[in-house]
Amino acid sequence: MLSGKTVLLGITGGIAAYKICELIRKYKRANATVKIVCTPNALNFVTKLTLQTLSKNNVYVNEFDIKDYNPEHISLADEADIMVIAPATANTISKIATGVCDNLLTSIACAYTKPLIIAPAMNCNMWGNPIIQENLHKLHYTILEPEEGFLACGYSGKGRLCSVDKIFEKTVELLNYKPLTGKRIVITSGGTIEEIDPVRYISNYSSGKMGLALADCAKNLGAEVTLITTKDVSKKYNVIKVKSALDMKKAVEKEFDNSDYIIMASAVADYRAKEISSQKMKKTEGDEITLTLIKNPDILKELCKKKKACPPALRPSSPLIVGFCAESENLLENAKEKINKKGCDYLIANDISRKDIGFSSDYNEVFILNKNGETKHIEKADKSTVAYKILEYIVIQRLIS
Repeated sequence: MLSGKTVLLGITGGIAAYKICELIRKYKRANATVKIVCTPNALNFVTKLTLQTLSKNNVYVNEFDIKDYNPEHISLADEADIMVIAPATANTISKIATGVCDNLLTSIACAYTKPLIIAPAMNCNMWGNPIIQENLHKLHYTILEPEEGFLACGYSGKGRLCSVDKIFEKTVELLNYKPLTGKRIVITSGGTIEEIDPVRYISNYSSGKMGLALADCAKNLGAEVTLITTKDVSKKYNVIKVKSALDMKKAVEKEFDNSDYIIMASAVADYRAKEISSQKMKKTEGDEITLTLIKNPDILKELCKKKKACPPALRPSSPLIVGFCAESENLLENAKEKINKKGCDYLIANDISRKDIGFSSDYNEVFILNKNGETKHIEKADKSTVAYKILEYIVIQRLIS
């Protein structure tokens, strides 16, 4: 992904510095050249030898260690395609924001004119300090905000370094890695709304966040994206707003012949009211009311049938179809049964019984199943990270293999 690119990685004196070892490994696996600049305090948390071994390069700490009359804070800035400062302490953020250049890292940041990512990590009270927030607003760089959780200081709150996956993905995005250029991807999201009368409807708890994360990620990777959603979304890619399962079916079928990938991340209602009242249904004297429901079409299954019905010569050009399933028990067993019934190329299984992932959460953890019985586990992460890993596994690896 990053072949021929040089990443200048700045590490400051925070406990999260140890996490950057994995980030270096990710950059190296992506074939990037990694050059590291540490503040003196950073070496209290991670050793120079460790960083040199992982990066296969010298680690720079001191200013004015000039070779060949080439000041290092300028030469390192010139060589890099992107600069990443992670973890970024409150101290370093404030210095950069106010133009203080009292060490090699802050001097480079002051002279740097290309894409720069800052990933803060600090105590939650420090993060919430108005002065720190004001300094952050002064920075016209990409800020990857910290996450909430248990902190090394014993507090619990917003201050943890964001995932190294997120830092890596943002680096790839800013370096304009576009492996999906020319590919047309249709993604559905959100729970469908099945009307009962003008004020009532049947729906589910789906927030649409996973589908939206997939659409954003696909767009960032160069794809031509169409998002078919039940939510109000304003994006720079094509968004089609729908309401019911029948609306969604019609919209997806219209895009079928013009797509390379269809990802059905929406939560489609299984049933709808047999009759929709044109007027608000009034409360009756009885304690019960009977509502007759009829089954909605299985959009995923019908898309797969349509693909299978294509003449063999045309089938390779038919879209690759990805389904989602939400299960509250026996996740993998039900998912394996479902992929066989639906006939899709891949099925992504969510465990909705957990409160820390899935519906309405910003996090997810999924299993990807394919028709050959293979399973890929994507561990818990924010949904943008999960989206990238899904696309990497299902789309990117197929394209580059």
